[in-house]
Amino acid sequence: MAIKVTVSQPEHEKIRVTVHEGDEPVATKIFLDLKARRTLDGNVLIFDHKDIDIVLVPSKRKVIAFAKDILGDHVYEAQDRLFKYLFKKGIIDIESVQGGNVYSSMEAKIAESKDYNDTQIALFSIGKFLEKEKPYLEFEKAFDKAEEKRLADPAPEDSTEFDAERHHNQKGSLRPGNKPYGIANIYRL
Repeated sequence: MAIKVTVSQPEHEKIRVTVHEGDEPVATKIFLDLKARRTLDGNVLIFDHKDIDIVLVPSKRKVIAFAKDILGDHVYEAQDRLFKYLFKKGIIDIESVQGGNVYSSMEAKIAESKDYNDTQIALFSIGKFLEKEKPYLEFEKAFDKAEEKRLADPAPEDSTEFDAERHHNQKGSLRPGNKPYGIANIYRL
């Protein structure tokens, strides 16, 4: 039985994806809420992930993942998780995964299907990937917030009062006026 995917835009730049089997109404429908937007040429831009922006290009049958703001290993790891997930679901051809023409971007070709609308299935699978990543992203956000609070307002057991007897005026192992190397005293100008 064929899978039908309906894409609608209810409110606030979110796209709702509804999947149901066949033409008759199904009691269980699947809803995915995505922060996404459609471009003039028909591409779908998905902004839900913290580290990457995902672009679905139906005309070229491609999925592209761009780094959001900050570059680093975490961006590559997020892109790697996305494309591994899509490969395991049979959405992309693993041999087509490559770096994009924009710095720190990755892209892959969507596998061609004769039975299903491949771009709709790819959009649905990307939504499922983002659902799977949500607990990880929420934990990371909560951890960053707690760490910032800990550093900005430390608890009494994490801080000490200033004690003048324990702190000296002269600090460090290199004293001013001393040459850092023993042989430096031999050479005089």
